[in-house]
Amino acid sequence: MKDYIEERAVEIAYYIIENKATVRQTAKKFGMSKSTIHKDVTERLLQINPALAGEARKVLDQNKSERHIRGGLATKEKYLHQHMLRQH
Repeated sequence: MKDYIEERAVEIAYYIIENKATVRQTAKKFGMSKSTIHKDVTERLLQINPALAGEARKVLDQNKSERHIRGGLATKEKYLHQHMLRQH
């Protein structure tokens, strides 16, 4: 694996852990695809630094378990906003 990919994977993992960031937020921050971010953290990082990969994995798993709640809140917010616009 090339050095810059290893460095990138480690940097991405630290960002996810420190900010409790989602894959989508991280991809936007680093200007990469969600697939690349996910592969860096779940596969490549496991070979480079298994302990760090485990910590990042905990955050990703927590995000996954909460995503249905976030989606519901986003939908609620959307319809509340539409309702407020109709009243004015």
